[in-house]
Amino acid sequence: MIYGRFPYLAACAILLGFGCKRTADHSTDFTAEFMFTKGIEGPAVNAKGELFAVNIKEEGTIGIVNQKGKGEIYLRLPEGSIGNGIRFDLEGNMFIADYLGHKIYRVKKNTRNLEVWAQDTTMNQPNDLAIAPNQNIYLSDPNWSKGNGKIWMVDSSQKISLLEDNMGTTNGIEISPDGKHLYVNESVQRLVWQFDIKEDGSLHNKKELISFPDFGLDGMRCDIKGNLYITRYDKGTVVVVSPEGNILNEIELKGKKPSNISFGGRDGKSCFVTMADRGCIETFRAPFKGNSFK
Repeated sequence: MIYGRFPYLAACAILLGFGCKRTADHSTDFTAEFMFTKGIEGPAVNAKGELFAVNIKEEGTIGIVNQKGKGEIYLRLPEGSIGNGIRFDLEGNMFIADYLGHKIYRVKKNTRNLEVWAQDTTMNQPNDLAIAPNQNIYLSDPNWSKGNGKIWMVDSSQKISLLEDNMGTTNGIEISPDGKHLYVNESVQRLVWQFDIKEDGSLHNKKELISFPDFGLDGMRCDIKGNLYITRYDKGTVVVVSPEGNILNEIELKGKKPSNISFGGRDGKSCFVTMADRGCIETFRAPFKGNSFK
């Protein structure tokens, strides 16, 4: 499916067919500009509704933002580590992808204590992560200079496995609500791939879900219906794609460089988008709650 094939009216018809209300076509600011560095990434919301993102005020930090958009440093990573993606597991533990130190950190629920959960020096730079219902962690691992990338898995026993090699610049990564499919995008190649997940966590049946003729792809998340919300880096939008690969909607952002997205808010329908060019978080409302809030 090529991006841009569906004009506005066709997209509206598709939306109505899915039985959802159309959301706002643009975002608003949730935090002040440049509260974070240009390395802002990894928005994630825990069960308490607290919003986290990396690199608040300075590189190597994890920030926490309250419901009024006020942020502060939650913790600092060790020297030589800079965070990227953040996710919470079903028990409320935080996992942080450290792209500089080739690590995955775990922060146990209700603590600020860092522990190295996984590490492999052969990784390019663990970028974003997704957690399956069985607690397997899937990692995207791009090599920007060579234009290629990998996909890794860390299972609940902390064993690291290389699942896919010789891909494009793997970046955004997400798991379908039923836990049966893994979605991975390639930023430079502008492709989104779908894999089936086997019982042992390995991947097979790779197929193209959708491709785009321009601009980059970065973070992405699923709502409870399985629709993918994909940040379009340099275009300044979030595009909503159905599980069949159809474009349902596209939300205009104030900035041009959205790096990642998360669902949150009281009902799980608020989307929070980290903006690399503005050092802040923008927000908009979605018709369905995020998959992590089901």
